[in-house]
Amino acid sequence: MSAHGMSDPLLGRRLVASPRVQGVIKERPEDFLVDEMPLIEPSGQGEHLHMGIQKSGLTHDEMVRVLARHCGVRESAIGHAGMKDRQAVTRQTVSVHLPGMPDPPVLEHPSMQVLWTRRHDGKLRPGQLRGNRFSIRVRRTDPLAAPRVLQAMRQLERMGAPNAYGVQRFGHRRNSHVLGALLSQERWEDLLQELAGVSGSPFPQSQREARERFAAGDHAASVPLWARGDFAERSVARALAEGRSPRSAVMSVRGPTRSFWLNAVQSAVFNAVLSARMERGLFNRFIPGDVANLHPGRSLFRVTGAMLAQPAEAQTLAARIDAFECSPTGPMIGATGMPSEEEAAELERTVAAGTGIDVARFIASPAAPEGERRSLRMRVSSAEVESGVDQHGAFVRLAFDLPRGGYATEVLAEIFETPEASEA
Repeated sequence: MSAHGMSDPLLGRRLVASPRVQGVIKERPEDFLVDEMPLIEPSGQGEHLHMGIQKSGLTHDEMVRVLARHCGVRESAIGHAGMKDRQAVTRQTVSVHLPGMPDPPVLEHPSMQVLWTRRHDGKLRPGQLRGNRFSIRVRRTDPLAAPRVLQAMRQLERMGAPNAYGVQRFGHRRNSHVLGALLSQERWEDLLQELAGVSGSPFPQSQREARERFAAGDHAASVPLWARGDFAERSVARALAEGRSPRSAVMSVRGPTRSFWLNAVQSAVFNAVLSARMERGLFNRFIPGDVANLHPGRSLFRVTGAMLAQPAEAQTLAARIDAFECSPTGPMIGATGMPSEEEAAELERTVAAGTGIDVARFIASPAAPEGERRSLRMRVSSAEVESGVDQHGAFVRLAFDLPRGGYATEVLAEIFETPEASEA
């Protein structure tokens, strides 16, 4: 539990029963390749310039800032279908709203390049992609384990992989959900101390001096001590140094960052429900009151106890799950969304209460995001496994496709014991 009574947000169960293989991921950015699979093809005309971007070593927010400055537009003019990792080589499409404006000059940047451009009449929105293709080299591992890795990948292709949110969703301190809960409860002082003080979740020792100055109320002195990527911490420290209120200091943090904290609350509850379903053997089986998702889209239908009580209907539903036509879902709690009922609703209420998150208060908050349902499993397809040796040593390479919103690190976590290189 965190200092605020909230449990670890990461998935607590695994689907693949065999012992995991030792290895390290993201030792080099080029070991983790991501290609976005687009959903739409730009028409060639319109106010939005769609751009194929390859980046490495940049966060999503840093990429947006670079593009906005280069194109002379606000950051809100930049559209994207998905957010990509910093420690990877990623290729994705973004859009820039340029009404009545010419195409920008060639971008020259050490960590990003534009592969192609084409006009379109619409802004790219989150989720407007079919999925992502991953090619990942796992290092410091036994290449002779490749057959075992392939066997596990085949199991995941048959059953699907847990559609959990990984460490990226919760930040390097694993506390984004804590910040989101405090934000929804308008506990401004507690949020500021969790974000930039010394109390609360563990933090890197490199931040200790900045945090101690902040906690002591010497906000101005802490401002230059934050690292380049500590945007939120520096922002609140500067705001407080200027004499602004705790609430105003929190609101000085960029809107997308605050939304990310709130989304992390949803993700923590979803992960807890998914873990409980896996523990009970209900990962890929319906229970009364479930809300089912039709693949590959997000159409929903309810599975009632009466339906499951009819042997023929229950058998048909089980066959549809096995064929990956549909899956049970878990809650992304929020102000809207289709609720579960019966046994499924009771399970979700019980599990959510165990996370330490006040779900009712979160949903009632003016800041609450829209709610939705998320499939408990994601389809893994077109899997390939090979082993080899290059100038950096031995590796096992995995390649596979995931639908939008799926985390490749959660697939790897089913097979490998894989701390990232930066944590190893």
